[in-house]
Amino acid sequence: MSPIERRAMIRKDTTDLSFMRQCKLLKISRFSIHYTPVGFDQAKIELMHEIDQIFTKYAFFGSRQIVAYLPQPGFAAGRHRARFLVGIMGLKTIYQGPNTSKNYPHHRFWPYFLRKLAIRRPNQV
Repeated sequence: MSPIERRAMIRKDTTDLSFMRQCKLLKISRFSIHYTPVGFDQAKIELMHEIDQIFTKYAFFGSRQIVAYLPQPGFAAGRHRARFLVGIMGLKTIYQGPNTSKNYPHHRFWPYFLRKLAIRRPNQV
């Protein structure tokens, strides 16, 4: 059962079970019942649209470069706000990561010869 379905089961006007007891039985917080989510205003939607256009063209840009490429003064946003909005939109940058786990094919593999040797005195090896 999803949290939304659980919230729909809460009845504030019943006298049989208190509001607090209903929330405890359904294992949801009382705050989640009273909270109404805030939507996005038009300015934020337009800013997200501009960020999406920049990101579509330059998929390797981070938040600082996205802020530098915002076209008009009306879309002024700081790096942290751009980073927050990119996270909400679920955009991931494309970049070359380290490739340290692959062996280079031309390098010779040297086995560890001391693995089964019992070292009992100094300077034995």
